[in-house]
Amino acid sequence: MLSKKTVNIMLVLLSVLILTGSVVYYFNYRIELMTLDYQTRISGLGRETVLALDKLQRVLQAQIAILGSNMSSQIGIIDTDLQNFKSYNQLEINTLSNIIDQIEKQSSIRLNELKDELKNIRIKSADFSAIVNDVLQSVVSIKTNMGQGSGAIIDAKGYIVTNVHVINDASKIKATTYSGNSYDVTALVGYDSGADIAVLKISAPDLRAINFGDSDEVKAGEKVIAAGNPAGLSFTVTEGIVSALRAGPNNIKYIQTDVPINPGNSGGPLINIKGEIIGINNFKVSGFESLGFAISSNNVKSIVAKIINDYEARQKQ
Repeated sequence: MLSKKTVNIMLVLLSVLILTGSVVYYFNYRIELMTLDYQTRISGLGRETVLALDKLQRVLQAQIAILGSNMSSQIGIIDTDLQNFKSYNQLEINTLSNIIDQIEKQSSIRLNELKDELKNIRIKSADFSAIVNDVLQSVVSIKTNMGQGSGAIIDAKGYIVTNVHVINDASKIKATTYSGNSYDVTALVGYDSGADIAVLKISAPDLRAINFGDSDEVKAGEKVIAAGNPAGLSFTVTEGIVSALRAGPNNIKYIQTDVPINPGNSGGPLINIKGEIIGINNFKVSGFESLGFAISSNNVKSIVAKIINDYEARQKQ
């Protein structure tokens, strides 16, 4: 049987155990409450954080959209201004360029008009020297094994117009320019026997061509000069007037002049006061002085154009 003292000790120990268990239970319960409270707070804080972040994101997206829209608008405005500026500048440049071109063109035209007027003044005062040098640069002396005559350079590519009878039956033809250079004729481009017009070709540098004038504008009494090589006297000019305009066979029109047309003159140009070909000297009436005839430039120009076109077409084949 247990002693009283032992029982008391056991009771004390039991009390201590009960008290300890109660304390442990109490603290465990408090811990569970605190844990649940913290979990609740943390969960709430997490939701608030997510909501705050969502709100912040929406605000930022809205601000970015506004900034992007404003920036795009500003860039568009700047780009439009730049394009307008470039267009305006290009327009100004084109306008200025056109003005410069017009000034240059008008200046050139006016200068040429003044030169022509000066020539006309000198010619009207019986002084053809203003155009003689220019004209002779385009005149050639034609020499063959059968005879001689004259011709006119009508294209810088080397085309020369003359009379058929100047080169008729010739086996060798040479053309001598005003500068004294002599060239072999490389081609008989073509001819029209009915009109007595032939076209030759030479290969030479720096040739100066003479232009055709409008023979329909020629009037009786108009001053003219004939250039050629009469009697072998190279590059001679003679002055006269237009006596009349005559219609000939084969629908050829002739300009009658009092300019002497002597052997060697045939094929040379008849020149007006503008320095243009108004006829190709052709023949004189035997037994009469100062009764020469030239094939009108409009006839010559038409015939020559066809001859050259046909020739160049053949060369391309």
